[in-house]
Amino acid sequence: MAWTTRGLRGSTLETLINMTNERYLAAGLAVVHKIPTPITPVEQTPGTKVITKAFYERKSTVDYIGVAAGLALCFDAKETSRDYLPLQNIHGHQIDFMEAFARQGGKAFLIVSFSRRGECVVLPFAALRSFWLAYRNGGRASIPRSAFDESLLIEAAPGLPLDYLAKITAV
Repeated sequence: MAWTTRGLRGSTLETLINMTNERYLAAGLAVVHKIPTPITPVEQTPGTKVITKAFYERKSTVDYIGVAAGLALCFDAKETSRDYLPLQNIHGHQIDFMEAFARQGGKAFLIVSFSRRGECVVLPFAALRSFWLAYRNGGRASIPRSAFDESLLIEAAPGLPLDYLAKITAV
């Protein structure tokens, strides 16, 4: 991929997804938006709108919700600097939401960034659910990179940093 760096951290994945979503919208391919986490501010810097302390109002759902060619999408963005995705980074309420979404005919998935490798991969909800259930029953606490489907590796495309829609039909 074109964006490979050793120091990929924090919101880099979300920035790339947001740029891609803006381009999908402009091209009429999809309408996908970041869902903000609901917070209640407790402290604010005087004279500014900078929140310095807040608490979560309630559990959030997933990072992104939208539609592409009549297909409802929901997904979460996860980054790891390791060669595996720790399942502790995924919350039960997210699994519950994605499962209900998929039951209604929507496509639910993760976009996982393996930052050291400079790779992003789609993880379909069905696969995530299998790993999650095994984890909850005492199994492995992470998903190794080798368990991800190579055909779901996200490539850049002209004007699209992460052309994840190209992989969604396989999800």
